[in-house]
Amino acid sequence: MNIIYRPQEIKKPLYAAIGMFDGVHRGHRSLIDIVREKARIIGTDSAVITFREHPREILHPETHIPLLSTFDERMQRLEAAGLDYAIVFDFTPQIARLSARDFLALLAEKYALKGLVIGYDHRFGHNRSDGINEYKAYGQEFGIEVIQAAPFLINGYTVSSSAIREALMQREVSKANLMLGYRFPLSGCVVDGHRIGRSLGFPTANVQFTGSNKLLPPVGVYAVTATLPDGSLHNGMMNIGYRPTVDGDHRLSVEAHLFDFNGNLYGQNITIALVDYIRDERKYESLDELRTHLIHDAEEARRIIAQDSADA
Repeated sequence: MNIIYRPQEIKKPLYAAIGMFDGVHRGHRSLIDIVREKARIIGTDSAVITFREHPREILHPETHIPLLSTFDERMQRLEAAGLDYAIVFDFTPQIARLSARDFLALLAEKYALKGLVIGYDHRFGHNRSDGINEYKAYGQEFGIEVIQAAPFLINGYTVSSSAIREALMQREVSKANLMLGYRFPLSGCVVDGHRIGRSLGFPTANVQFTGSNKLLPPVGVYAVTATLPDGSLHNGMMNIGYRPTVDGDHRLSVEAHLFDFNGNLYGQNITIALVDYIRDERKYESLDELRTHLIHDAEEARRIIAQDSADA
């Protein structure tokens, strides 16, 4: 997939979908499927038009939107979806001031756009004052076919990035993963920790996650899988929290214990994927009591992961 940051020569006209594509979830991939099929029929290349940063954060700097994917993760998933191009805009004040008509004119002139698929609730252009009827009229003026996709539903609810964020923040991990179409990942570097887990028989990898704007799920214990630098996959459990039993220093930490793994991961980048939520973080009266609960957590994590794999 070619990533375009500024107008350049494009060998074929493009048929594209537009949006932030945060998470590249199943709803997004349904749009991409439409784009690829339309591109195949009329003989164009397929593309998405997206933004490096979330437009709402540019328009409203006081707003913080925890994202489902970093920019690099988003590009990787868009490429895996089989697209030819990703057109990436920086959402500048100049772009923000463009009307929907002017934006479509820009896409027709600079990117040879012949078709545009938009989501059921997507609006673009200054003040987002126009709707699908206006988009279609402007598109006809510039030789762009504009299509509005229907909502993508799972079990009666609409799949969207905001719905996935809400599910994760409510600790409904399996629901979020169902909408994503994959297990929600967090990637980062393993750093040195207190090594108390090792003394309890549960050595942990303390992970410093990359992507300052990426969503970090709420405090608690989770069943997870971990992908290591050599590509190997390991089951495990992860605690996001403040370690109230062992130090209570009020610093948020993320620690993953990988089952049946004894190697050294310090300084290496790993990816943790959430399978499901187990329980909230608690303060125990002693390290022995903590160890007893860790044994139970490990049993529960193994059960959850086995069940999830069987259902996949």
